[in-house]
Amino acid sequence: MLISPRAEFWGGVRTQLPILLGVSPFGMIYGIVAHEAGLPMSVALAMSMLVFAGSAQFIAAQLFATGAGGPVIVLTTFVVNLRHLLYSASVAPYVRHLSPAWKWLLAFLLVDETYAVTITHYRPHRPEDAPGTALHWFYLGAGLTLWVAWQLSSAAGYLLGAQIPSSWSLDFALPLTFIALLAPALRDRPAVAACAAAGIVAVAARGLPYNLGLSAGVIAGIATGLAAERLRGPRLVARSPNPEREP
Repeated sequence: MLISPRAEFWGGVRTQLPILLGVSPFGMIYGIVAHEAGLPMSVALAMSMLVFAGSAQFIAAQLFATGAGGPVIVLTTFVVNLRHLLYSASVAPYVRHLSPAWKWLLAFLLVDETYAVTITHYRPHRPEDAPGTALHWFYLGAGLTLWVAWQLSSAAGYLLGAQIPSSWSLDFALPLTFIALLAPALRDRPAVAACAAAGIVAVAARGLPYNLGLSAGVIAGIATGLAAERLRGPRLVARSPNPEREP
């Protein structure tokens, strides 16, 4: 059954709303960090509007506070956001039929939380069937919801500043959000293996400069997942007399 663009859009909004419980405190923390780093409010909020990448914004604000030069800030944030290349490769088969304007808009909204809910919504569909659907409207609804919430929470954090007590432990909300996003994706052994490898390597390499431990964890997870898929593949084919019917 074909779902209308409006229904897909509001479906994306509704799916994203619970995730804002973890994202909003993170945005407030960014506002506080930007304020303490000495960034003017206009610059801090412009970064939220145009960069729209939490970890990159944190690092940029901290580097600004230490007096780092522009090239260093740009290079560091580029490395931190390399994971977005993997996100884009994953969703590309579902959006390749869209116009350049749509692709640019959706690329801008492609952050961790938007990707998590969107790819989960896309997976039951075949990429070749995407041109006949309104799936990209779900992506747009989820992304815009997150963008608006990020602007509001960043502004609130900047304005409230040190008035927010440290006992609130707002920084603990984001890891819980990512755990909630990750759990539904662990549906088979390759996914579990990839998750375990990525987590172990990322923690072991957390001391690397420029947050390269995160990139190392991503690479380890991808390699482990691919290896696990290849090991599992021949067994599935061997058990099934008709491989085409194997799920």
